[in-house]
Amino acid sequence: MSPGADHAHVLGRLAVVEARVRRAVAARRTTDPQPDDPFRGLYVSDHRVEQLLDETERPVPWPDPVDEALLRRVEQDADAARGPVRLRLLAERFGLVPLDVELLLLATAPDLDSRFEPLYGYLNDDVSRRRATIGTALRLCGCAEARLDGRVRFGHDAPLVAGGLVVIDDAERPFLSRALRVPDRVTAHLLGDDRPDPALLDVLVAPPPVGHLPLPGDEALAGALDRGACLVYLREQPGASGSLLGATALERVGRPVLTVDATRLAATADPVATAGVLVREARLAGAGLVVEPVTALADRPALLRLLATAPVSVLLVGPGAWDPGWSFEPPLQFTVTAAGVEVRESTWRSMLGARLGEGVDPARETAQFQLDPPQIARAARAAVLQADLTGTTVDGPLLRRGAREQNAAGLEGLARRIEPAVGWDDLVLPAAVLTALHGLAARARHRDLVLGRWRMRPGGGRGHGLIGLLTGESGTGKTMSAEVLAADLGLDLYTVDLASVVDKYVGETEKNLEKIFVEAARVNGVLLFDEADAIFGKRSDVRDAQDRYANMESAYLLQRMESFDGLALLSTNLRANLDDAFVRRLDVIVDFPTPGEALRRALWDRCLGTRLPRAHDLDLDFCARAFDLAGGSIRAVAVTAAYRAAEAARPVEMGDLVTAVAAEYRKLGRLCLDREFGAYADLAG
Repeated sequence: MSPGADHAHVLGRLAVVEARVRRAVAARRTTDPQPDDPFRGLYVSDHRVEQLLDETERPVPWPDPVDEALLRRVEQDADAARGPVRLRLLAERFGLVPLDVELLLLATAPDLDSRFEPLYGYLNDDVSRRRATIGTALRLCGCAEARLDGRVRFGHDAPLVAGGLVVIDDAERPFLSRALRVPDRVTAHLLGDDRPDPALLDVLVAPPPVGHLPLPGDEALAGALDRGACLVYLREQPGASGSLLGATALERVGRPVLTVDATRLAATADPVATAGVLVREARLAGAGLVVEPVTALADRPALLRLLATAPVSVLLVGPGAWDPGWSFEPPLQFTVTAAGVEVRESTWRSMLGARLGEGVDPARETAQFQLDPPQIARAARAAVLQADLTGTTVDGPLLRRGAREQNAAGLEGLARRIEPAVGWDDLVLPAAVLTALHGLAARARHRDLVLGRWRMRPGGGRGHGLIGLLTGESGTGKTMSAEVLAADLGLDLYTVDLASVVDKYVGETEKNLEKIFVEAARVNGVLLFDEADAIFGKRSDVRDAQDRYANMESAYLLQRMESFDGLALLSTNLRANLDDAFVRRLDVIVDFPTPGEALRRALWDRCLGTRLPRAHDLDLDFCARAFDLAGGSIRAVAVTAAYRAAEAARPVEMGDLVTAVAAEYRKLGRLCLDREFGAYADLAG
């Protein structure tokens, strides 16, 4: 239907209202002894008092034969238009009876034609009352003011009022003298305007940027909506998009989509009133509401009940189980599974088009990321923008960078974010350790295939997460290996600060950890628990209340780690202190041994680097043979020696290394033995 047809139909119906108002004004003037009194409506004369005492109520006869003829012509023109006009659709969607439609038109008349303002002031016998009152509207529709069948059309549960089509002002006045007002959005809609109410500009968000994709379950959900399902709860699994599935299903049944940011809705000045505007907007457009995340509304039961009982399709999206307390009516619960590899690859390629580099497989390059199609669309746009800086096509690193940019920022307040800056070539480790680390990276890349498609971890409530343990003496390369793994996977590394987690008050540690796990589930990153034995330690016999609560904390961690869907690494110097139940739930354990002489020689060379100038007297073979140090300590020695060389403005010398080793020994609490330092013993101090 074109806006012109809607506009013509409303104006045609308004002409019928005008004819009725003209008859009412004419009838009033025949009994008015002073129709030209300039102070009409400002006072009540004695003659008017007598007239009012003798007068009985005289509703305007309706329908009048003239009105009926004009109304027939207007409706015949509407029948000839293509498709239903908006006024008829509005009556159908809001359940209006013919009397409701007439009352709505009477109320909106001053907003469409300014001539009605003084006319209503005259009929109201008050020049300041320039809108139709309830009494005036009832009389113009031929209804006696005291008859219940007319008055109930303005009850709080009547379609006009409950639907937000008509607002009754002046609640302190008697019922019949209360003014009727039609919201601007309703008037604009009747004239053909499809722009949403300005009150919703901060609440409505753009629909998911990807459409027309075959998603798991979209046909089944569309069928349920087509059969009349109104309240639906879409529970998202990791890597799934409930909003996209909901929008796709609504589009399948021919309904527009209004996507609502529940967090913004809850933050408005009056969320319940805003939700009422939302529901009215959906009914005006014949649309469905997709609201996410429902967790943002969990502490607002009145708001949730309003949405749950709305006479439109409402699809609530959330990650957890449905709480029966959210609604008196149970919803249709629907689990949203992650899109398959084919859908993700199709999304990448459709969004990148010719900008994708030749031979680049986007699905393989980003297999370690849990991204839903809307996130993929945003990541693709981010990768294209980065490629525009250099005028190149999109390659694997740019794809991974775009994917990382989709991470939520909530975890950064709970853990320290590290953007990896090292690679496999920076690791100096035994071959067996490197093999184990490569295997851990392979698990991260292919867990969607192995655990998802092949279902190699069914039942038991276990998530699709990956948990690895890095164990070994301090300085053997555990933290650096975690950073290398993150870099290889194209992910950020988040190091959990135990000081912000462990709390002396009962139950607070679990709450802090729960925040971390919830936020980590929204982030494509590697979560590193350094010194993990501090919170994953062994349970003990219960001798007092402290032991009891410590064991409860451990039991919680066991359950939470098992259901975790992300990538987590635990590092510890004391593997023996870890609870056996934790060890059983680990996917990979990598032991980092203290480096032998050959590895120490490579570490000395790697830690000194290629930019630091070296003197000819450096004897790295002696350093590797004599000093039994781990990689972290060797790096510390190299840095200290570099500072000494910089202060002296010369290349680093053997004396700098030996002196730095002695300082490191003292820091570690070790003795500086002459036999260990050999010919350089005098430099050890």
